[in-house]
Amino acid sequence: MGKRYVAIVAIVIALTAGAYITVFGWPWVARDLPANQHTTRPPPEVGIVTAEAAEVPLPVEYAGRIVGVRDVEVRALVGGLLLKRDFEEGDKVTQGQLLFQIEPAPYQVALNRAEAQLNQAQAALRQAEENYVRVEELTRRNVSTEKQREDALAARDQARAAVRGAEAEVANAKLNLGYTEVRAPATGIAALNSPSIGSLIQAQQTLLTTITPQDPAYVNFSFTDEEGHAYRDLNERRAKPIDEKDLSVELFFSNGRLYPHRGKLDTSAPRVDPQTGTIQARVVFPNPNGLLLPGQFVRLRILGITLLDAIAIRKEAVSQGPQGPFVYVVGANDVAEVRPVRLGQQVGLDWVISDGLKPGERVVVDGVIRVRAGEKVTPVKYVPPVESHEQAPGAPLGARP
Repeated sequence: MGKRYVAIVAIVIALTAGAYITVFGWPWVARDLPANQHTTRPPPEVGIVTAEAAEVPLPVEYAGRIVGVRDVEVRALVGGLLLKRDFEEGDKVTQGQLLFQIEPAPYQVALNRAEAQLNQAQAALRQAEENYVRVEELTRRNVSTEKQREDALAARDQARAAVRGAEAEVANAKLNLGYTEVRAPATGIAALNSPSIGSLIQAQQTLLTTITPQDPAYVNFSFTDEEGHAYRDLNERRAKPIDEKDLSVELFFSNGRLYPHRGKLDTSAPRVDPQTGTIQARVVFPNPNGLLLPGQFVRLRILGITLLDAIAIRKEAVSQGPQGPFVYVVGANDVAEVRPVRLGQQVGLDWVISDGLKPGERVVVDGVIRVRAGEKVTPVKYVPPVESHEQAPGAPLGARP
């Protein structure tokens, strides 16, 4: 029993010694190493960019909703039985296209009657003019009295007025006959509901259909009063103010797909909504293929606004600390130092630095996690990854590697 206990103790001592040697090495070997052979950690390699003041594009985004240019209600100008409908409900119709046909027979009869009355008035006019010529000649020969000449003149003038009245009745009858063909007053999408064939249509009352024009399409959005003041202040600081003609608008559908046509700012409301504190504005987009439908929610990106003399740094360079955002600046002798900054707008993959950086300073972008304040680093030129450029094409950097 005693021998077994001694063997166990020996094994434990051997294992402990082996672990010590594995971790700390042989004590006499360590003592024999020269002092200059102890290794030190080299400065970490970090990617840097040099801050530069530049004109930085500032695209701004808003949520918008597509609205129709206007809804056109189609009503008949004359009444009667509805004979046929010459379009499919819900289809696109073009301006001037025949939509409905109202019974034309009563209006054709009225036109025939008006033309007959015109012929009658024209005949009476010819007679009155011939009579006036005869009386005028007789009066010149002192055969007829002045009173007879005046009566003949009045009869001629009345006959002329009667002809003009009859001509107006013919024109009115032709208009009413033409109104029996109801044509589209605008190009757009027709409503899904319309009166049934054979219905009695009342003039200027019965709604036949509604046409919603689609080209162009309007998109309404709103911005705050503070944003409006900020844009005006930004424009006042420019030597050449940005005009509405300098701005263009991109539209993104709910699935993120970009609409192929760009729009233009059209107008904005001259007042602030007292309930929301926002100002309504409108963008006009060409819509030749009808892809923009009224009621759709979309995202708008306004292009053309720029910040003058702005410093923009990759967002990877910005860290958050107890005192707020900061970056690492590589100073003299490649020593890293903490620099608190104030952030402005986020532009693509960059942050605009409102305060805390000066042009020409070197900022750590890659390897921030390896940096310690007050320690040396090995700065190298930062090369942005290809994937980042693909995610945000054309994103302004405002700083050069």
